[in-house]
Amino acid sequence: APEGETTGHVWDETLAEYNNPMPRWWLWMFYISMIFSLVYLVLYPGLGSFRGVLNWTHQNAYAREMQAADAKFGPLFAKYAAKPIPELAKDPAALRVGERLFVNYCASCHGSDAGGAIGFPSLRDHDWLYGGTPEAITASILDGRSGVMPAWKDALGGEQGVKEVAAYVTSLSGRDADVTLVSAGQQRFATYCAACHGADGKGNQALGAPNLTDNIWLYGGSMGAIRKTISEGRNGHMPSHRNFLGEDKAHLLATYIYSLSQEKR
Repeated sequence: APEGETTGHVWDETLAEYNNPMPRWWLWMFYISMIFSLVYLVLYPGLGSFRGVLNWTHQNAYAREMQAADAKFGPLFAKYAAKPIPELAKDPAALRVGERLFVNYCASCHGSDAGGAIGFPSLRDHDWLYGGTPEAITASILDGRSGVMPAWKDALGGEQGVKEVAAYVTSLSGRDADVTLVSAGQQRFATYCAACHGADGKGNQALGAPNLTDNIWLYGGSMGAIRKTISEGRNGHMPSHRNFLGEDKAHLLATYIYSLSQEKR
């Protein structure tokens, strides 16, 4: 049928098919797309387990990018790694690099300002669970940390025991609490808590047991939050970054974190 007229096919009495061919350019684009698709499926993975003649994978591409980045920036990181952290913390250029590493790898948990959040410690103060020395910070980054506090509700005899210990714990940081509860809680604290937190409640960095006398609380310092911690326990985990970052980058990152806690000294 001539272009613009019907082909003679009619459906449902009035529905006719017009002879309106697709534009030539559209047809050529379609043919080119088909050829491109076939070439792509030969070169790259896309057909079942066939990997393509180029043997391309995301892992290989990432590995090549990392190798190129290491070749470019590796000497810079190695130069910084040769300096002690206290000395490096006075180098503005090194701190800028460390800050960029922190934003990329640490800010999602500890915050862009390193101020922390519930369950994620602030890195700006002087309260350290595992120590704030350059060596301790580096060890935390490279090897990670796992902090576990067991649930004590049953061992303390139920809710009343939890209330008593919570009252005593709050009193350690100078807050007002019921004297009767504090007295009973002190005895329970000496029996169940002092082994980790110390008889004076100042913690033990070798165990990651926090200081309870400074009014800095990882999971919240309200009476309800403290009772919940005692009653149900807490589990904190920081993953190891040794294989991910490497020692040179971890050295710069530790330098930046160390510098944050030195700002107010």
